[in-house]
Amino acid sequence: MTAELVRGQNHPLSRSRVEIRVSAHTPVLALVSAGDDAGRLPGPEAVAHPGARALAGLEVPGELSGRHRFTVDLDSVGPAVHRVGLVLVLPPGGPVRFGAVPSPYVAVAEPEGAEIAGYTLTGLDSETAVVALELYRRQGAWKVRAVGQGYAAGLGALLADAGLPGPAAVALAAQVMATAPPEPVTSAPATAVTSAPATAAEGATPTAPAPAAHAEAASAEAGMPMAPEAAAPAPAAPAAPTSVEAVVPGAASAAEGAVPASAEATPTVPQGVRVSREVPPAPPAAQPPDPYVEAPGSASGDAPPTISYAHPRRRPTSAEPPEPGPQRAQAPGPGEPPRPVAGDAAGWSMEERLYNQVWGMFEDLARTVSAYRSAVEFADARMDRELGEALSDPRQRLGGSGDAARDAARERRDELVDRARAVLDRDLAQLVAETEVVEPALPAPYARWDSPVWHDGRAAALPEESPLALRLGDLHLPERPDLRIPMLMRLPLERGIWIDNGRTGSEAAMAMDTDRLRLAAMDMAVAHAVRLLAVHPGGRYAVHVIDAAGAGAASLAPLVRSGVLAEPPAAGPGGVTRTLAALTRRVDLVQMALRAGAPEDLPPDVDTAGQLLIVHDFPHGFDDRAVTQLRYLADEGPAVGVHLLMVADRDEASAYGPLLDPLWRSLMRLSPVPDSHLADPWVGHHWTFEPDLPPRGSQVLDRALDRIAAARRGPRP
Repeated sequence: MTAELVRGQNHPLSRSRVEIRVSAHTPVLALVSAGDDAGRLPGPEAVAHPGARALAGLEVPGELSGRHRFTVDLDSVGPAVHRVGLVLVLPPGGPVRFGAVPSPYVAVAEPEGAEIAGYTLTGLDSETAVVALELYRRQGAWKVRAVGQGYAAGLGALLADAGLPGPAAVALAAQVMATAPPEPVTSAPATAVTSAPATAAEGATPTAPAPAAHAEAASAEAGMPMAPEAAAPAPAAPAAPTSVEAVVPGAASAAEGAVPASAEATPTVPQGVRVSREVPPAPPAAQPPDPYVEAPGSASGDAPPTISYAHPRRRPTSAEPPEPGPQRAQAPGPGEPPRPVAGDAAGWSMEERLYNQVWGMFEDLARTVSAYRSAVEFADARMDRELGEALSDPRQRLGGSGDAARDAARERRDELVDRARAVLDRDLAQLVAETEVVEPALPAPYARWDSPVWHDGRAAALPEESPLALRLGDLHLPERPDLRIPMLMRLPLERGIWIDNGRTGSEAAMAMDTDRLRLAAMDMAVAHAVRLLAVHPGGRYAVHVIDAAGAGAASLAPLVRSGVLAEPPAAGPGGVTRTLAALTRRVDLVQMALRAGAPEDLPPDVDTAGQLLIVHDFPHGFDDRAVTQLRYLADEGPAVGVHLLMVADRDEASAYGPLLDPLWRSLMRLSPVPDSHLADPWVGHHWTFEPDLPPRGSQVLDRALDRIAAARRGPRP
């Protein structure tokens, strides 16, 4: 399986003989440099180029082409060589900068075999020569690192930065350009895949990571996935992002389980059940490479390009033609940032376009903050190294030269951090502007409870189709706390939700009174249940409640009063047993019907609607058998339309020991108070989750429940 790298990320190599593959959308020269452990070149003879193609262990291609392949034998490069760098250079007469052509793709592969690691060089602008990647020796083992550091001044500047004296670097660059073939050899570009941002790796450059196309985010305790799926190969439309499973969140497509309108009628299938009868979508027409993100910062020192806020994310999954796209704003003038437009993303409907745009905003925020943090880490590391070198020289420890060297190191650090902060502020301002136009346009499933869509009559009737996703709350980072990105979870729910009402879950929870925290957690669960019912067609969801001790009666009162529950809340051990037994039976019967290929033969008493089970105050009222059934529902229920929403304190269940650990890990943990418990393993962010609750004193839940109850009393679809 290919490891898709981002700038600064490294990957181990399990073999010493590897193949380098280059795929560019324009003819380029491929050079290789052989440096010491600091990456310094001993002389011009350490560079393999079309005029001097061979070095120990490798031979570079002599032609100018959009596709190169050559083998490197790392066992033969010599003991003095610790870094082997791949350099791409634009030839004279070709494109004037890498930013004017689609991003090149480079890979390290087994000779004539599968790729080991790949890297798409995003974020380039005015560069004409770029170090794409390097193979480096660390403690006797070889690794590959994605570099992506470019030079607007060209190959001469790159070689000078690698340690060649100025005249030698200029002379070698002139020799390389003079030996470049006059007629480029055209070649079809290979597939380029973009990857999610990564935490700054060893030796990371101060430039930004690549776009986040698959930022799997995970809860520190529950292992929650948090980011969208990886972008598809460049020539095709990208695949769908996942839910925030939502954060920050492989997820089903918009038409999962759907059949084209022209298909014959099929038997009724329970809601949320996946039946492998989908008609695969037609192959999409060729499209330009994914333009959605350009990483800020480059080694050229020039101002990086402005982020593109068009986010094509999904392959069309409908047999019907797409709706017309939104009217785009007038193109900005020179030097102006793009003017955001709501729905400015790919999709067959406005809801799908807004969903993709929200995910694009999340990825942009993750990437630009990661770039800033990487730049600061790089600046600090460089300053520490320079200070160490100054202190290690006895001549500089005495007199004023040492103070001058230390002051110069700190000034260089501050200058780099200031430049990174300016880029961050620019990108954050653009994201704030986009949020201001996107948030008011969000439909009810994605909108906050205080949005006009819930108050001005636009959500007066239940929808005719199920939504793509559901809003659980907002996400933000400490660099800009007021910039909130909606946290969307794909539907149907592929994993259960656990709302933590324990005081040990976070510092914010510990500052709250126990009773207030438990009330807030249950209010949050009820709000999610009401939203789920309100954004689905009538009868598509049934809600069950287990409240063994009756401690959640105050929060559950609106659900009970409106009559939208499938049955009254289950109380006591007997109620727990009955409810779990009924839902377990439903899961068993639906699974057997699907395995037999006869979902229409379900018994008439089996409700084919999706089922949501709210469990309050677990494990009160649960015996060992009930705990086992609950674990079964959490594991097997989502695939057949039974979903779990728990309100519980994990510490209170500690008496069961490690028996319940798989249950907690299978659930997405949310907090009823703002808390930075969502950890993103790709870029190292700790996202602060803020729940979305109805405004205090608002009647929005009561009005939504009245609409749901009225729809339930009408004819069932």
